[in-house]
This record gives sequence, structure tokens and C-alpha cells, in this order.
Amino acid sequence: MKTTNRAVRTPGGLSVRLDARAVTVVLVLIVAALVASVVLIGTGDFPIPAADVLRTLVGEGNPGQEFIVTELRLPRVLVGLLVGASLGLGGALFQAISRNPLGSPDVLGLGQGATAGALAVIVLGSGSANQVAAGALVGGLVTGLAIYVLAWKRGVHGYRLVLVGIGVSAIVTAVNGYLLTKSDIVDAARAVVWMTGSLDGRDWDQVWPLLALTAVLVPLVLVNARGLRMMEMGDDVSYALGVRVERVRLLLMVAAVLLTASATAAAGPVSFVALTAPQLARRLTRSPGPNLLPSLCMGAALLVVADWVSQRAFGAEQLPVGVVTGVLGGVYLLWLLVSERRAGRI
Repeated sequence: MKTTNRAVRTPGGLSVRLDARAVTVVLVLIVAALVASVVLIGTGDFPIPAADVLRTLVGEGNPGQEFIVTELRLPRVLVGLLVGASLGLGGALFQAISRNPLGSPDVLGLGQGATAGALAVIVLGSGSANQVAAGALVGGLVTGLAIYVLAWKRGVHGYRLVLVGIGVSAIVTAVNGYLLTKSDIVDAARAVVWMTGSLDGRDWDQVWPLLALTAVLVPLVLVNARGLRMMEMGDDVSYALGVRVERVRLLLMVAAVLLTASATAAAGPVSFVALTAPQLARRLTRSPGPNLLPSLCMGAALLVVADWVSQRAFGAEQLPVGVVTGVLGGVYLLWLLVSERRAGRI
């Protein structure tokens, strides 16, 4: 399919250039995510046909179906969509800022930082689920700040950011291992389950904070997408075009850290979605630039499909969704490394 661009002018005089292929990919991914969500809601010990799921969602189901759909399964699916979208968008931001396909939160250590915050609450304080989520959010923010400060040298640049992130990741991983050795068996078991990444037991208490945060951060990121695209041509060219490079970079890095940390707080460190979603989106759109909206939609679709696989592909044995994404993402990472090596980029 040939890439075509169209300029769309709004009534207010704002001109927006649209890539027809990218728009098509976004629409297809949205439909795929919604279809997978309906199928996932109908999946379980009490299966519900897709037509009944749709009727229940519009308020026409029987009381039993309404309880199962709205109270048990819908919150889990919504958390999966929001977590996947947050990780996909956060990964696209980090890869664009670092100008490196390996510059994702998984590699930079943000997931490990959020894990350290959660482990500290579990091991040192035996905190509640909400306290664990808050600890993960704080841990991710502190780790992101540390990476930014350590990578700063007249600005933050690609390979320095990745190398500092890898170093911070190694340190935080060691801290996580130490925290596990200091915990008792009950807290250690609880921590290991959380560290796997799972959507089990997610309810409306996880949906609303994540929805509110993404509702603020996603428009903020999209508004600054033009500056991010200009920055891919280099800082000097961006300055010449009127982009306040460090301000935009810092703003988008803070947004990416918040997206990643909030997703980790809601579902644990679900691995490799932030790495694979932007790359898959780029290959589908065949479009230069950060591909922020396609990455967001790809992340949401990937996670709900992975959650369905974790529940149905292994018979009665249900796996945490983080196991499925970890296996698939690990295979993808190996393929990415081989292809980047063959291309001479690493």
C-alpha cells in the first residue's frame, strides 16, 4: 500500500497533515482491540456469547450477566487496554527521544525502578494494594529522574540515555534482589507474583486513576508530537525551526515516565510491550517519525490479545499476562538485535 499524505484544514484555520496508511492502521488496531476485548469479556468459567456481551454493555443483559461483565471482567479488560496503551505510548516516546529502537522502559530500567518501589512497600511495610501501587509510581518517577540527571551533559542524547539507563537498571535489579532476600516467605511470594505482571483481580479501583492520568497525558503528548518529530532531525535543526528542544524533551520524558510507572503500578511490570509495540506500529505504517498514536493502539491491542492467550491457550492452567508478553517479547528482541546488527546499526 502506497503511503499518501493529505492536508486537512479545520474550521479554525489549523492545517493537519494526515498519512492515509497510518490512519488506516490506527483504525484497524482500534477495531482489533475492541473485538479482542469483547471476546475476552465473554471468556471464562461462565462463557458469554459476544452478542450477549454487547447487549450487557448497553444495559440490556440479565442480572447475572451484568454482574459478571461489569463487576468482574470489564474492569480487567479496561485496565489491560489502558496499561497496554500507556506502555505503547511510553515506549514510542523513549525510542524517539533516544533515537534507538532499544530505548524502551524495559531496557532503561523504569520497570525495575517501579518494581523497587513496590517491593519496598511489600517487604518493609507489608502495605496494601493501593500502597504498593503508590510505591511503584514513586519508584518509577525516582528512577526516571535519576536517569535524566545522570545522562545530562549539555542536554540528554540518545546513546548516553540508553547506556545510563542500562547501568541504572542493573543497580536497581540488584536492589530488588536484596529486598527479596530480606523478606519473609509470605511477602516474598506476594512480591514475586506482583513482579510477574498480571491483570488478575483488577477492578474499578485500578481503572479510574489510570484513566484519569492517561486522559491528561495522552493529549499533552500528542500536542507536542510535532516538536518530537522535528527533534529527530537533530537538535541544531530543531532549534533553527523554533523548537525548544530541552523543554520538549524534558516534558515528554516526564510524560513517558508517568505513563510507564502508572501502568506498572496498575498491573505490575508487564515486560516487552513498550519495546515491541512502537516497532510493530512503525512496520505497519511504514511511516517515519515517532508513530505515537499507532504505538498507543498497538500496545492496547497487544495486551488484551496476550491476556486472552494467557487465559485460554494453556487449557485450565492460566498464566499471568506478563509471562506471555515476556516470552513473545524476548523472541522479538532477539530478532530485533539480529536485524539491527545486519543493518550495521549496532
